[in-house]
Amino acid sequence: MTEQKFYLKNMVSKSCIKLIELYFQSIEGVIIKSVFLGNVVLSYDKSIVSIEKLTNSFKEIGFEVIEDDDAILTEKIKVASIELIIFSSNNNSIIRNSDYISDRVQEPYDKISKVFSRMTGTTLEKFIIALKIEKVKDLVLEDKLTLSEISYQLDYSSVQYLSKQFKQTTGYTFSEFRNLENPPRIHVDEILRAQ
Repeated sequence: MTEQKFYLKNMVSKSCIKLIELYFQSIEGVIIKSVFLGNVVLSYDKSIVSIEKLTNSFKEIGFEVIEDDDAILTEKIKVASIELIIFSSNNNSIIRNSDYISDRVQEPYDKISKVFSRMTGTTLEKFIIALKIEKVKDLVLEDKLTLSEISYQLDYSSVQYLSKQFKQTTGYTFSEFRNLENPPRIHVDEILRAQ
C-alpha cells in the first residue's frame, strides 16, 4: 500500500469532507487515512488503482488536486481563515487573525499575505472581511444574538463599525437584510470569485 497526501482546491466545508469519505469508501484498493478541510491522505494499492485514477476521482466530484507550493499555501490560508471565521464558535478576539493564520499554516504573516494576494488577486484582509460578512449574515438571520454580541464575537471594535461595513459590503442595513424575501448569500467557496 502506498500512502499519498492530496491537497485539494476549494475543499472548504464539512459537507466536502463527507462527500470525499463516502466517495472513496466505494473505490476498491483505497483506504482513507484522514480527511481535513483542504487535504486528504489516502492509502492505495498500486496494483488496483493508479495515482491518475485517484486524481480523476477527485475531479469527478468537483475537486482539483493542487501541487504547486504557492497554490497549496493559498488553500491552507483559505482553510485557516474559514476555520477561524466561519466554523469557530468562540470569540476570535482572543487571538489576532494574523497570528492564528500564521500559526495554522506555519509561515510568517508577511509571506502569507504576499502569496495570498499574488495567487488570488485580492488581499487576505478583504477575504477575511468577506468571510466575516457572510458569518454576520448567518447570525443576523438566526436572530439569536444581539448586534453587540455579533460585533464582539467577530472582533469588531463597535456595533457602529460592523453596521457600516455590513452596509458598505451588502448595500443593506441589518433590518433591511433581515426583511428580504431571499437574502443574498455567497457560499464560502465562491467568496474569492465574488470579489
